Amino acid sequence: MWTLPLLLLAVTILLSIPMSKYFAWIMDGRYRAPRVLAWFEERLNTGQQNWKQYVIAMMAFTAVLFTYGYVVLCLQPIAPLNPLGRSILAPSLIFNTVISFLTNTNLQHYSGDQHLSNFSQIFFILPNMFLSASIGFCALSAIIRAFRGEATVGNFFVDMWRVVAYIYVPAALIIGAIFIHEGMPMTYQSEQTVTTLEPASMGVDDHGAAKPQNIIVGPVAAVIPIKMLGTNGGGFYGMNSAVPLENPTAVSNFVTTFAMMIFPFSLVLMFGRMLGRIRHSVVIYCVMLAMMVGLIWWTINWDTLRPNPAFTGTSVERSYQIADATAPGGHRAVVLPAVASLPVDQSLGNLEGKELRFGTSAGAVFAAVTTDVTCGAVNGEMDSLNPTASLSPFIGMWLNCVFGGKGVGMINLLLFLIIGVFLAGQMVGRSPEYLGRKVGAREMKLAVIALLVHPFLILGPSGLFAATGWGTGAESNPGAHGFSQIVYQFSSASANNGSAFDGLGVTYGFNNNPNPAPEAVPLDIATGLVMLFSRYLPIIAPIAMAFFLGRKKVAPASLGTMRDDTITFGVLLLGTIIIIGALLFLPVAALGPLAEHFGPIPFGG
Repeated sequence: MWTLPLLLLAVTILLSIPMSKYFAWIMDGRYRAPRVLAWFEERLNTGQQNWKQYVIAMMAFTAVLFTYGYVVLCLQPIAPLNPLGRSILAPSLIFNTVISFLTNTNLQHYSGDQHLSNFSQIFFILPNMFLSASIGFCALSAIIRAFRGEATVGNFFVDMWRVVAYIYVPAALIIGAIFIHEGMPMTYQSEQTVTTLEPASMGVDDHGAAKPQNIIVGPVAAVIPIKMLGTNGGGFYGMNSAVPLENPTAVSNFVTTFAMMIFPFSLVLMFGRMLGRIRHSVVIYCVMLAMMVGLIWWTINWDTLRPNPAFTGTSVERSYQIADATAPGGHRAVVLPAVASLPVDQSLGNLEGKELRFGTSAGAVFAAVTTDVTCGAVNGEMDSLNPTASLSPFIGMWLNCVFGGKGVGMINLLLFLIIGVFLAGQMVGRSPEYLGRKVGAREMKLAVIALLVHPFLILGPSGLFAATGWGTGAESNPGAHGFSQIVYQFSSASANNGSAFDGLGVTYGFNNNPNPAPEAVPLDIATGLVMLFSRYLPIIAPIAMAFFLGRKKVAPASLGTMRDDTITFGVLLLGTIIIIGALLFLPVAALGPLAEHFGPIPFGG
């Protein structure tokens, strides 16, 4: 039960220490590259950039990536490596998918094994997973240089090359070799025909002969390593890491989970190493770790250790009073009759939507971790979590700094940190400081703007879709659970996570699909815009904030200076995150998972 999460945390913590040293060594340019790689790197080096030039280069690169992705997906019907004849996707779906992968979100309104050819997987999915995952890494490196007071923040293209060539590619090759050993497919074929163990399990043809089974395959082992290392999360198959071909064994499941944890953990320590303030980064690391441990425990406790309420009977009749303007007195009674329990053994907890090959707690652990590090891969059904347990992935995405994605998680935590330092300074009547520099009005404005983008892009669209047929028509469940499906969709998009409360009708599919989901187009467009704005606004503003703060003079420490490497500072930071997170998202949590847990109130029977 607890062995898997404890072992994962122990291995990741131990390996994050040497990995952080390697990352700092690479990003500070203290390595000596092989001659061929050094020659290519020199061609990319256009000189040092200030923060504005760095941001412009990043956005120009993003625009090129968007154009490239759109062209590749549009060429799918006529491109090679398409023996199954996959046609072109709907325009709104192409728009959503291209933005999804260039923002490191990998929200999939399609099923990879059903809608993409191997050409699209290799030339669109794979490059975007490497490149989009590197942008947050580069942004954090630029922020660190700005905090060090440097006039320039590096060169975006050189940073991108360093992250891809010296960090992601070697790590992906190692993880890929492990996955191939465990039985993950790696082929240019698109389909294999096999005879089933049970004759005629796939039906019979017109002559009464048993039909074989056609299994979709492809370069799976090339895609999945960077899917996890880059906290991308977009699976080769529609059911992601729950599919045996994408996650064959308990070993591959452990490595898969570890792979999405190791880079976010290591980058926090890299932050301290590059700043020369390792004790400060350890405090931040411990705050993040405390939040992750709490969320993992919460999910296991409320899902793995609890029965599924759908199978649990009630021995007595219950009734609720709900508001109803048409009823006498403004309320009407909703009666829930006594129901016998279903004959299901629930000694192992809630097993709905779980892949038991990996152990009873593997689904709950994966659900917590994948949202804490904004990966979005899944090895179980999020929609099947017990209502209270589903709060864990929601909270991971709402806070968006429980380690978070590569670089971006640390950037998001810096926003809470700056606000916490400001509030602490106000309470003791002292000018707030961070890294020995005064935090002024300009830095606070940039921090607050970047922080509020996230809840605004979750709560605004969620409210709009919950109040219109765009959302209610797409729900697979009425009431609180359907509301949770809508909120989860936009939480996942804004957090650049990509997982989903499956059940929401979001798939248009191929452009010639005669029966697309009616609400697919507005959901494609809305989530696409949310992903785009929530990716870059919270990156650009902190880069500017770090630059302006880094240009200030370092004030000498005094008795009134609040140290940033103590337990007190860690408690302040954790309290700031919890209080601000609760103020922003507790009401919507009460309308979704909590309302579903406590009964039909306030949505009716």
